[in-house]
Parts: sequence; structure tokens; C-alpha cells
Amino acid sequence: MAIYSTLFRPINGPSLRITRKRVDTSRWNGPGKILLFPCQTSHSRIFPKRHSFSYSYLLVGIPVGFKGTAGGMVSVGAKGKPGRSSWLSLALFGSWFTVDAGDYLERGKAELGLRGKLDEYLQTQGTNPATYPYAYLVTAARFLGYHFNPVSFWYLYDADQRLAAMILEVNNTFDERRMYFLTADDAAASPRQRRRITTFKQSWPKDFHVSPFNSRKGSYTLTATDPLSTGSPISATITLLSSKNHPKLVADLSPAGIPLNPSTLTTYQKLRFLAAWWHVGFLTYPRILLQAFVLFFCRGLRVWFRPEPLRGTVCRRATAMEEELEGVFAGYVRHLVGQISSPLVVRYTPAGVVDGNEQVFRSATAAGVGGGGREAGLRVVVEELEVRVLTPVFYSRFVRYTDGVEGLRCECEEGGTVVVSRPELLARLTPKEKPGDLPKSIGFKERVFSRVVQYLRRGKGLGMSGMDGYVLGHESERGREGYRRCVVRVLMAERLAFGSVALLDGGWFLVRAVTYTADVDAPLVTGYDHCDDCQRQSGSTYSLVCVVPKDSLTIKGPIKRWEGTGSSGQSVWRLFCGECGSPIAHDPDAAPSIIALKGGSLDAEIKKTLKPDTEIWTVGKLPFCQENLEKAFTHMPQ
Repeated sequence: MAIYSTLFRPINGPSLRITRKRVDTSRWNGPGKILLFPCQTSHSRIFPKRHSFSYSYLLVGIPVGFKGTAGGMVSVGAKGKPGRSSWLSLALFGSWFTVDAGDYLERGKAELGLRGKLDEYLQTQGTNPATYPYAYLVTAARFLGYHFNPVSFWYLYDADQRLAAMILEVNNTFDERRMYFLTADDAAASPRQRRRITTFKQSWPKDFHVSPFNSRKGSYTLTATDPLSTGSPISATITLLSSKNHPKLVADLSPAGIPLNPSTLTTYQKLRFLAAWWHVGFLTYPRILLQAFVLFFCRGLRVWFRPEPLRGTVCRRATAMEEELEGVFAGYVRHLVGQISSPLVVRYTPAGVVDGNEQVFRSATAAGVGGGGREAGLRVVVEELEVRVLTPVFYSRFVRYTDGVEGLRCECEEGGTVVVSRPELLARLTPKEKPGDLPKSIGFKERVFSRVVQYLRRGKGLGMSGMDGYVLGHESERGREGYRRCVVRVLMAERLAFGSVALLDGGWFLVRAVTYTADVDAPLVTGYDHCDDCQRQSGSTYSLVCVVPKDSLTIKGPIKRWEGTGSSGQSVWRLFCGECGSPIAHDPDAAPSIIALKGGSLDAEIKKTLKPDTEIWTVGKLPFCQENLEKAFTHMPQ
């Protein structure tokens, strides 16, 4: 009902004030106009398994440089009223579809506008922005503030308004982005030799992880029509080729209707359009998940785990913890450079943070060198070292190392999380303090912290790192407290949650999201259950069970129950952690007074005291399981 009432709000709302006079808030004299493109997208997987699907898809065409609104339907660079939630502000005071420059190319810098960000990107590609004075963006716009955009197409035109280049801006579901700058085949020709093309064709190597069902190897080919060419419908076909140049996947974008100019639509036409297309953007991500489910469970395709992004990729946004660690890392590098006696300049580029601009740190000697590299009439050679972080996961990895220089060396290896321009210069960043040294005057919390990290950093030296010492000796109390919290979480996750802080924070059963107590001196039975169900549930040769009276057991936390059928024909309820799925117990209806706890879920000290003496369902005992306990039952004991 919320959607219904929003779509059919009173027609005197700003987005539906439709008269026959012009309602655009900004004039545009360049090529192209704002258009709504109803489309159909289809994907056809050819290898290794055939699979196809097709969905409706809505795109918006924006002349790059335009700012304002079009017909109350589409706005570019417009902001909602302050003090209101983003979607509500846009719904009541803005347009239905919005395009914000901060969502495109490098993140942030919305104040530059689409044209300013495009010019900045072209400069990073070694191209003069004046080469392409005109551009047209075709993208999936935000609808009421919601935005998920798999791919955007930038069409770049020369001074004669001929399509000369394209930028494909590709986003994956991991919040990562890769831009591909493609020039037309005849881009090198002179202006007179160039012909007006209506179809753009190009190919390029694949270096970005888009789908878990494809590796990062191979190449792409693109065939796209010029959206500004008279009589040419919008269409694009992207083909993924394997490393052996065999077609694997064809993604096609085709028109599902004529383009619509929002400035000329009547109120009725706008209502019809919104009723037919409002849901499309919201369904994009769920549809991706649905097809992934089909490919994995029905087609049995291999899954390629996400590799860390390569240079040139816009990484995901940093988590709050990673942002906090990034600030500490930047301060630590500045501190190390300040201790160096030789002339050294370190150019550090962070990853995933809001202000991701390059930071430059100079040693005292380098800072005193004048122009031309001379100081007091002497020639001084200033060495430069670039440290470019590729992904914010670097910050949580770095705190696991005791030796920071060694940590940088390890993380900059092929496929790593950071790029170091000259690894041989890293030795100069070795701190004067030895790892493990504590400042002379520290408080009780710092001493406890040093003991904790010394225990958690197993196999990594003395426990305290150079950055730990820097924080304890130079950061404020608030900074030290935040750093302690972050480091302990990272190291605890490494011990308990396979290195994933998200799993640790999510309330894993391994860190007691679920706890239970059994008020007994000892289990009624402790033994091995060899039934096929227990083998599958435990993922091992048998399940260690501790049978206790049901009325002695108290369970606290989010648990779930799954009903199966036992050999008696009655139900057997399997209890497991509602957060992570760790098994807790099985509860047979055939024996309502008892419950069988999973022995592996007990506290470590209690598990050490267990003395298994019983085996049940030995009919299912695997032949390589050689251990024989005192009491053995072919099936369930009576």
C-alpha cells in the first residue's frame, strides 16, 4: 500500500504538475535530450552449460553537462530539501528518477557534475577532454533514492558530433567498479577520413570480477548503436570470450518501446509509465540472486571466489572499522617518514574512504630541498615511493603483522591488496623502536591490550607491532581506544571466524550467540552416532553425542529447528544456531524424556572430560573407522 499511495499521490505534487508550457528548469542547447528508454535485457550462457533469461530494464539518457529537471520525472544534480530522508525528500520535492554525479566514475566529488568528473577521468587515461566536447550517458537512474546499476554507457562525441569513443562503467555485486575506456576503430584517422558511425564495435581484455561463475580471464567484445543517431534504436551486445577465444556468454540490451521525452508527457502518460516501470530498478538485484541460485543449484556451475581487485578498479567502500584503521595507518606512515634522515617522499593513496585523495609525506631532508633538487648548492637526490592501497581489506590485514615493512612486502605480492612502486625502499620505513617495545608510561588498559594481542598474534613475533607502539605513544586516548577495539576484533575473527569480522560481529555460535546449560553431573550416555544422517550433518565419520534429560537443559539464543524422520517413523528435531547453522542437538519424539547434545558444541574444558563408551548405528560405521568402544549397538538401543 505504501507503493500504491506514493505512485498515485495527488496530482498537485511537484512531480506531477503538468501543463502544456515548458517545465524544464534548465535550458540545454547541446546534442541529445533527456529520454526514458524502456528496454529488454537478455543473457545467454553458452559454455559450460546453456542457460538463458530475459527481463525488462529501464534506462535514462542524459546529455552530459545538463543540470536541472525534465518534466518533473528526471532530475540531474538536483537535491531534495534538507532535513528529510533521501527517498521521501525526492518523492515529495524532487523528481521520480534522479542522476547524481557522485554515483559515477570515481566515487564522490558530486560537486564537479557529470562533465567535470568525465573530464577528470579522461585526464587519468592520458586523453585531453577537449577531444570529446560532447557526451551522452545512458544509465539506470535512481528511483526514489534506490540505485543498483550493473552497467552504464558513456557515449563520447568529437567536435563534429560523431561517436568517437565509449566508456563502459561496470559494477559488480561486491560494490566494486571498473571503467573501460574504448575508442572507435577509426579514432586515429584524420577528421576528414572519419566517417559517421552508427554502430560502435570494440574488444578489450577482461580484468574485473563480475560474476562468481566466470573467472577473471578472457576478453569482451562490444557492439553498440549510437543513441543520438537519427532513427537508430538503442541497443548493445556484450560477448564474453574465454581465454581460448570461445564465446561463453552473450548479454544483449534491446528496445522494448519507443524512447519517451519526459518533458512532453501528459499527467496520464506519466502515471501509466510509472505504474508499468516503477518496480524494475528494485527487482534488478533480486533477479541477479535468483539466476545465481539457478546456476549453482540447478546447473551445477563452478564458483570462482572473488579475487582482490587489480589496479584501475574502484574498490568497495570501507567499513567503519576499516576507515578507522586507515586513519591510523596514514598517521603511522607519516610518523615513519618523519623519522627518516635521508631525502624520501612517500605518496600514499588510500582505498574505500570518502576522501581518497593522494597524501604526500616528506622526510625532513626532502622537505628542505628546493626546486631542482638542490639544497645549499649541493645536488640532492630525492627518492619517491608510491604506496597505493587497492582494497580496504588491506587495513585489517596489516594489523595482523608484527613487522609493518614485512607486512607491506607480503601484501604487495601479485594478487595482493597494495601496490608499492619501489619495494627496495621499504627498508627505510623500518621504525626506530623495536616491535614489542612499549612506551615507558602507559596505563592499565594499554598493558592489558599488549598481553591480549601478544596471545592472539600467534606465530607473528613478539605480539606488539610497530603500529601498536605508535598508537600507544602518539595517539589520543580516544584514538587508542578505537584502535584497541579494531585490532582485537580483527585478531579474534582470525581465531574464531575464519578471519571474517562480519561473521564475528554477526553473532556466530562459535562466539556464543547461542549458549546452553545442562544441570547434570554427567551425561546419561556419551558416544558415537554412526547413522547416515549424523555423518552428513557433522561432515565427518560420526557425530559425538551426549545424551541428557530434556528437563535439565536450558538453551538461550536464536535457534532453529528442522524436522526429519527417525528409524521409528516418528519425528526427529535437529536444533541448530539460527545465525550460523552450527548443530546443537537432536530431539527424538520417540524418546521424549531425553535429548542428544552435539559434543563438539560443549565448552573446551568440558569436552576434555568426556569419556565416550557407546557406539550406536554401527550398521552404518565406515570401514576405515577403526576405533571400537565398549558398548556397541547395531541400531538404536532399546
